[in-house]
Amino acid sequence: MAMWVFGYGSLVWKAGFNFDERLVGFIKGYRRVFYQGSTDHRGTPEFPGRTVTLEPADPHEVCWGAAYKITKKEDQEIALTHLEVREKQYDKKAYVDFFTEPLATTPTVSGVMVYIASPDKKANVNYLGPASIQDIAKQIVQAEGPSGPNRDYLFQLEKALLQIGCEDEHVIGLANEVRRILSESESISHNS
Repeated sequence: MAMWVFGYGSLVWKAGFNFDERLVGFIKGYRRVFYQGSTDHRGTPEFPGRTVTLEPADPHEVCWGAAYKITKKEDQEIALTHLEVREKQYDKKAYVDFFTEPLATTPTVSGVMVYIASPDKKANVNYLGPASIQDIAKQIVQAEGPSGPNRDYLFQLEKALLQIGCEDEHVIGLANEVRRILSESESISHNS
């Protein structure tokens, strides 16, 4: 049995495991949001970064990303071990329908596994939840963790989504706000 994993954050540009096939497509009824605190990759416990999770949305809403097919048993075990460490702050796994054609009514693949950080504060202590674009952007500008600056994660996600033809308003709006803050702070440091 082949295993499928759907990526909507850093998995879009960096799998980190062996796979047999990568399909670009979307899942329905979810929205990508920067609501998850990252204390292990893009931030620290003192200054958490923000990474994306999925929140349930209107059934017509779609979230674009990449699905990876892993066939060999050994590759599946290695991928799962890798993902369990990488996604350890994501407390939920869901199995979803994955589509590759915008007008399709039948999924390309069913039972695709996806990691979700839920808003349940007991199960997910790092959940940060909604905030204004300005506040999220400020947090992203300041945060840095073992995997690098939080802003790099945002910019890489923006680029990876544009490369697959996805214009995610939340991601682009946030990236533009972060760029604005960075250019303002640059002009302040040049003038002082």
